[in-house]
Amino acid sequence: MRPAPSNFFTHLECSMTGARLDKDVAHNLSPEGWPLLARYDLDRMKDAVDRDAIAARPAEEEAGFWKWRELLPVARNEDVVSLGEVDTPLIETPRVAGSIGLKAPLWVKDEGRLPTGSFKARGLALAVSMAKSFGVTTMAMPTNGNAGAALSAYGARAGMTTYSFCPEDTPDVNVREIAAQGGQVFRVNGLIHQCGAIVGALKEEMGWFDVSTLKEPYRIEGKKTMGVELAWQMGWKLPDAIFYPTGGGTGLIGMWKAFDEMEKLGWIGSERPKMFAVQAEGCAPIVKAYEEGEEHAPEWLDAHTVASGIRVPKAIGDFLILRAVRESGGAAVSVSDTEIEEARQLCGREDGLLLCPEGAATLAACQSALSRGLIEKDAEVVLFNCGSGLKYPLPDLARTLDRTQPITPAMLAP
Repeated sequence: MRPAPSNFFTHLECSMTGARLDKDVAHNLSPEGWPLLARYDLDRMKDAVDRDAIAARPAEEEAGFWKWRELLPVARNEDVVSLGEVDTPLIETPRVAGSIGLKAPLWVKDEGRLPTGSFKARGLALAVSMAKSFGVTTMAMPTNGNAGAALSAYGARAGMTTYSFCPEDTPDVNVREIAAQGGQVFRVNGLIHQCGAIVGALKEEMGWFDVSTLKEPYRIEGKKTMGVELAWQMGWKLPDAIFYPTGGGTGLIGMWKAFDEMEKLGWIGSERPKMFAVQAEGCAPIVKAYEEGEEHAPEWLDAHTVASGIRVPKAIGDFLILRAVRESGGAAVSVSDTEIEEARQLCGREDGLLLCPEGAATLAACQSALSRGLIEKDAEVVLFNCGSGLKYPLPDLARTLDRTQPITPAMLAP
């Protein structure tokens, strides 16, 4: 890794009140109980940093999202916790676009190529790195699976002890992955917010640093690199619309923050994509609040969906998600589990790209938005596939042949 770049991180700011907090100590929420946002000296950075020079940095010096260090809070190289991150590919899906009626490119940003197979690697790499800089040795979180996997992996890399609390129906592969990477993992007979209550109740007694979604400021900073990376891959412009699978909403909030920072740096113009927060019909608190014109979303009762990663009944950053959606001219959209599975099979069959259920939800939502006139047929759209489709159960569509009997072409017909 090259010498540490200049650090432009100046302070933390309460997302609700604007109150300023010291960046040199570990924080969870603001004193008023709201998420904190990292702030930078963008005026100084604008004169000192060239976007194209950063983008051209060799991967062997700083891999993946770590190349954007000037826009990240980690000051010292020795605090960077890395597992070989990559720039995730932007993959065009022309046959899927045609089948749903889009005339412009339909892109999938495939986050499943990151360490631990999901976009949670971005946020947890930053959270663990910053915790390391503060001398934190033990971290805990509730998780629907992928975040716990990333926490255990990056925590192990940093020599930390990690605790993950999962709903009892969390996919078995996720639970086993957490344990295999050294994490302490527990199944809980409840949903993710109830797992979070366990972390909140025991963190003082156990000495845990709480790394729950938006209850510390740095997972947002990792997730915002999706927005920076996307702008760079698209020639420093943005698409017409982004569809993002939304549970806690860290990535949507982070990308919206990144767009603002890049405009102030002169890296992009003032144009913004329509931001679509995608949820499942069985757990759609953000959609309900959006449709009712509310700023906060009450807890969603009896939450259920096959897309477990977006099964979040109550999001602490609900107002930040809703602000981004409304300011962008986008919308919050829900889709059924049946539509999710149909979209998953469509993308795999037509363009050979296996989506996770949450990623498939964005395709289903795009199709719905198109039919409702929320986007135009010539809109350039980016869908976020948040994890590897191989980490989720797949339908068994294989057929059986008896090799002791004659095999005819008719038996092999699609």
